[in-house]
Amino acid sequence: MSRRLAVVNALCRALARRRLERVATPAQVRRDFALFAALLFRSPPGTRVAPLRAPPPCPPLVRVVCGAADARRTVLWIHGGGFISGSPRTHRGLAAWLARLSGLAVVLPDYRLAPEHPFPAPQEDCAAAWNALRAQGLAPGEIALGGDSAGGCLALGLMAALGRRGETPAAAVLFSPLTDFTGSGGSMRENAARDRLLPAGRLGELRDLVLGGLAPDDPRASPLFETFHSPPPVLFQVSQTEILRDDSLRMAERLRASGGAAQVELWPDAPHVWQALGGALPESRAALAAAAAFLRRAFSLPARSTGGS
Repeated sequence: MSRRLAVVNALCRALARRRLERVATPAQVRRDFALFAALLFRSPPGTRVAPLRAPPPCPPLVRVVCGAADARRTVLWIHGGGFISGSPRTHRGLAAWLARLSGLAVVLPDYRLAPEHPFPAPQEDCAAAWNALRAQGLAPGEIALGGDSAGGCLALGLMAALGRRGETPAAAVLFSPLTDFTGSGGSMRENAARDRLLPAGRLGELRDLVLGGLAPDDPRASPLFETFHSPPPVLFQVSQTEILRDDSLRMAERLRASGGAAQVELWPDAPHVWQALGGALPESRAALAAAAAFLRRAFSLPARSTGGS
């Protein structure tokens, strides 16, 4: 573990986790997340951010590139934030680092948030974003899916829905996704005291805010219980000490049982979605570089240098 990661872990536990254990309203969570992202989730030099036009019902889309980007292949990245916070603005740093290291454009949908817009609103918006990219001429094999935390849940739900209509993305990259709203994974209990950021005891409150009447084990909310048809290659990255560790491990097993190739990279001790810290942490940069290399292989593109030039 780098010294920087040790400091980040200590700060997450002392400040961010305590705040998440006590914060009372989604509005407060949104303000905290926006401030935290503005301070710490920094974009690399050369980042270019622009709106991507798409007609309703598509939500607003933002296209992020950093350096030269492949003219066709695109990553549709669905941001995290517990379904109640986050936006393309909070995640453009993560998207920019992934774009720089992969040489790909990353598109972020500004999907609707709960509790004002519970399920299935965010899923409808993510599907509309996929449809907008297809309408612009991209084939399914020219689009990869990605998502962190809640965004990983939405990406997996979208992947299942696409499989039912015979469309298979090139790949999916998922950072610590939530896949089981029932909280039945062993790590939800084993890591309740070890997780640097997420308080396991508030999962029930989150369900009440975002599910919109769906049962926690409904496949539309918990992709662990979904049926997948010809899933693409999937890379999971998750920390060994997270409460969501088993959400990734069990999801990977389910995708393999469905005929897919699922790879899990377990990191020994890092906070939830540590990749968002980009160039600030060696562990973040290494994880993003591995994700970028995975995407380039999935798109049959040649490897790039680890410097992302």
